[in-house]
Amino acid sequence: MIGADAPTPGEASGSPTSGSAGPAPSGQQWEITYREQRAVIVQIGGGIRSYSAGGRDVLDGYAADEMCSAGRGQVLIPWPNRVKDGRYRFDGRHHQLALTEPEHSNAIHGLVRWAPWTGSHIETDRVVVAHALHPQPGYPYFLQLSIGYRLSADGLRVRTAARNFGSTSCPFGSGAPPT
Repeated sequence: MIGADAPTPGEASGSPTSGSAGPAPSGQQWEITYREQRAVIVQIGGGIRSYSAGGRDVLDGYAADEMCSAGRGQVLIPWPNRVKDGRYRFDGRHHQLALTEPEHSNAIHGLVRWAPWTGSHIETDRVVVAHALHPQPGYPYFLQLSIGYRLSADGLRVRTAARNFGSTSCPFGSGAPPT
């Protein structure tokens, strides 16, 4: 497990923030607050859509009625950055990932940016999102992922956990683009 003190996934609960125009492109929106801080975590990609403190935006986020662009607030798992030609070798085996940035012949920023995550452990100042990353072509490994977002007097804390449910080791990295 990465981040031994990170949250563990639980069952979904709580309610998304309300919106009158129907579902948001980024799915459910979980708003957390602490004093003058506010953050919105999203279902699609499990990332952070906005974060403000003292009435000022801290992140270059995006609106609830917009689709995330340029990786803003997205979670980059199981690899951040790019894999040239989508090819890599791990534990003596060759793997071929789908080219998700075909104009540059790359597999870019992992496999969870557009996947739905489940919200759990929802409190006023905290939410945990979880996702099961199932084996697939190019990444034949099974991971249970969770990300905890918490606001406090110290600001925003983000903790990521990954548990490998496979019988072999697997390549793993986690990142977030600067926003």
